[in-house]
Amino acid sequence: MDVLSSTQSQSIFVKQKPTNATHCKNPSNLRSRVRMSQKSIDFGLTHQLFDEIPVSDTFAWNNLIQTHLTNGDSDRVVSTYRQMLLRGVRPDKHTIPRILTAARHTSSFSFGKQIHGHALKLGLSSESYVISALLEMYGRLDGADAAKLVFCKSARRNSVSWTLISRLYIMEDKPGLAVDMFKQMVESKSEIDPLALVTAIVACGMLKSLQEGRYVHEIAKKCGLEADVLVSNSLLKMYIDCGSIKDARAVFDRMPSKDVISWTEIFRGYVKNGGFNEGLKLFRQMSMEGVKPDSLAISSILPACGRGAAHKQGKEIHAYLLRNGIDLNVTVQNAVLDMYVKSGFIESAAKIFAGMKDRDAISWTVMILGYSLHGQGELGVDLFRKMEKNSSVEIDQIAYAAALHACTTAHLVEQGRFYFNCITAPKIRHYALMVALLSRVGLFDEARVFMEEHKLEGHVEVLRALLDGCRIHHNMRTAKRVIEQLCDLQTLNADNYVLLSNWYSSFAKWDMVNELRETIRDMGLKPRKAYSWIEFRNKIHVFGTGDVSHPRSEKIYWELHSLMKKIEEEGTRLNLDFSLHDVDEERECVPIGHSELLATSFGLISTQAGATIRVTKNLRMCGNCHDSAKAISKIVEREIIIKDPSCFHHFKDGFCSCGDFW
Repeated sequence: MDVLSSTQSQSIFVKQKPTNATHCKNPSNLRSRVRMSQKSIDFGLTHQLFDEIPVSDTFAWNNLIQTHLTNGDSDRVVSTYRQMLLRGVRPDKHTIPRILTAARHTSSFSFGKQIHGHALKLGLSSESYVISALLEMYGRLDGADAAKLVFCKSARRNSVSWTLISRLYIMEDKPGLAVDMFKQMVESKSEIDPLALVTAIVACGMLKSLQEGRYVHEIAKKCGLEADVLVSNSLLKMYIDCGSIKDARAVFDRMPSKDVISWTEIFRGYVKNGGFNEGLKLFRQMSMEGVKPDSLAISSILPACGRGAAHKQGKEIHAYLLRNGIDLNVTVQNAVLDMYVKSGFIESAAKIFAGMKDRDAISWTVMILGYSLHGQGELGVDLFRKMEKNSSVEIDQIAYAAALHACTTAHLVEQGRFYFNCITAPKIRHYALMVALLSRVGLFDEARVFMEEHKLEGHVEVLRALLDGCRIHHNMRTAKRVIEQLCDLQTLNADNYVLLSNWYSSFAKWDMVNELRETIRDMGLKPRKAYSWIEFRNKIHVFGTGDVSHPRSEKIYWELHSLMKKIEEEGTRLNLDFSLHDVDEERECVPIGHSELLATSFGLISTQAGATIRVTKNLRMCGNCHDSAKAISKIVEREIIIKDPSCFHHFKDGFCSCGDFW
């Protein structure tokens, strides 16, 4: 864009005399007329008026240039600047930055360098405004290193220019260099302002470096800027990104004033790190202190409610949204949708989804996966077909994973194969889902060939998917080989040795069982313990295997004994096979002592007849408890929902939504 070549050499330093002495006597009137013409965007009138303004009046020219710039008309900015030079009007420190901005907006690096040359000739290259604009232009069009060269040659460096270079490095995903610039800034004794600190803190968060983050934090303290809300909020986010919720909480507690961003960051941190209860507590505290949550705050806290035990809080927050007219953008609606899916209310989730006017890929994916997790794979596949027909939504790898999951739940092998072949670059997650689909329908030979073709034998997630199929179809031979591979790949995972021990115990090979127990003990490994919990009257009741610590234990066990007697009288045979179960303590405990049955029994004796029982378990249900829950749901005529790591089991009228495939 060499638009100035014909004018700059002859006109840049020319000082023409005004052609109309009458108008020169009152330039302020002309400025007023210029401003009026600018407001009405009458550019023809504006240029006519400029013919009447003294060449010494740069202010009016700058005003017109700024108007064009604000309107996004970079071509008019350039043409106005050209006319300015032709008339012999001398650009000043306010003109050059605006022209450099136009060069940046049009991505014209050659034009930008021409303007840099003008700044040098006019003696403006050391002006702070000009330096900042030059750094921005070079950084955006030629890279941060080029901007740094300009910075190093500049005679005047201030906080703005130091921070600009750091910000440019961050934009290029070079946070380490941004931190280095900040350290040099500190060493140069330059004034440290909140923006410089925030930029450096962001870089530390990107690096996930607590050491660098704490260094910048110390500088903030020394400068007396730690209490600045912008700095404090940035520190909060940085510490959370670095995985230190303790440091983040310390910053939060010291803040003299907190805005909605402060509160959102701290409870987002707790939710991210699994501290759901503390996150909810902080959310309630924020409301009590009169800080109104916005849409981001709501979407940040709702994941804490995506658990059966916290579904009441989730419903309360949803009601709060509706009562207070908070912006229900697609992000918030997706968070509400996800909360209902994960807390076990698939019908409520379906209603939310049906009522959404705008849906993005996340909306569709959450609902498809939700149907699958709740044993309604066919509905998930049907919904994915509708998603395919929606041209406004791009189907990504996560959506395909949800579709494969739904095919696995519904046992739709051909449909699953088709979707898998649609994925251009499958991830291990997709391969594992395909192996799960094949093995769950008993196609073990095809699953084996698939794994060999794609060299998947060394991936734990894929092997566990194959093992799930072995568990369903009692394929003991393949299961043993898979378990041994898992032991080789994860030598410090006690659950693998428990699986192998249970496999040997099913064949009464007690010497091998004892040997594996010694191995677990000698290696100092600790098998996971099973726990189940249920919410009742805003309190969480937790049960372990064989637990007798609950105040109502006697009544809980009595209820279970009564139910088991009825099951026996009806001739129902329960599954007592623990051969491929990965919880050691449950094999040796009497079935009625398993945590999910204790929690279920507590729910039955504590709630009104007909009420749904909702239980969550940290480990997979065993076959005995699964059969027992089916039978109990028929006897008591209630729906019992038990969530384990694999899915939601909806037990009703003697059947389970998983179809006994879990």
